[in-house]
Amino acid sequence: MSGAAPVALVTGGTRRLGAAISARLARGGHALALHVRGDARMDDELLQTLKAEDADWACFPADLADPAQVAALVPAVERRFGRAPRVLVNCASLFEDDDRASAGMEAYLAHYAVNAAAPAILAQAVAAGAEASGGQAVVVNILDQRIRQPHGDQLSYTASKMALGEITRLLAAALAPHARVVGVAPGLTLPTPDYRPGQMERLGRAMPLGRLPTPDDVAEAVAYAVAARAVTGQILFVDGGASLRSWERDFVHLER
Repeated sequence: MSGAAPVALVTGGTRRLGAAISARLARGGHALALHVRGDARMDDELLQTLKAEDADWACFPADLADPAQVAALVPAVERRFGRAPRVLVNCASLFEDDDRASAGMEAYLAHYAVNAAAPAILAQAVAAGAEASGGQAVVVNILDQRIRQPHGDQLSYTASKMALGEITRLLAAALAPHARVVGVAPGLTLPTPDYRPGQMERLGRAMPLGRLPTPDDVAEAVAYAVAARAVTGQILFVDGGASLRSWERDFVHLER
């Protein structure tokens, strides 16, 4: 692949949903800066895609709760590739379970730091790099369909994703014309070990479209946002229609 390939920085980009997004961007001709928190393991499908596309890629460890490490991430990417990233996908998230009885100051601050503040700081850095080089960057914030009709589970996580949704709109205005900022809000996509056998299928049938989104569905939405030159400040829900309904609990508690 040519050394002139645009660089995409994907936080949490080596596993699960982040890996699907990274693979799609590699197929679209991007060089990949893959952020990892500590464990640099990579999903096999992503590794195969990077090899098949002969993609230029590198991993960048950083704790997104540490302001110094957040500030150093974009400069590190620029040093490695010799050019600033033109695409930023804020996919990494902190997700811990709490509710109105257990959510406290520490949890709210921890989730906000990783899920809202760090994405905003990285977006500002990427926009500044685009401005300095006379181009335009694209920032895609990965949200959650629950921001439209929130429930009472995972309060601190949900609050941080709702904040990032509004940050998306704010930065779209503040960073224009040097960056476009778009949100992609997936529904339930990949199960965790907490889900029971058959539960995902039952939940899929409960969606307005009768299906759950796949990682590839979400990755295609990100690719669209990257390519859609006249789109900014918008949030695209990729959720099988889940956001059209109010759910009384987090999906892990439903259709068990």
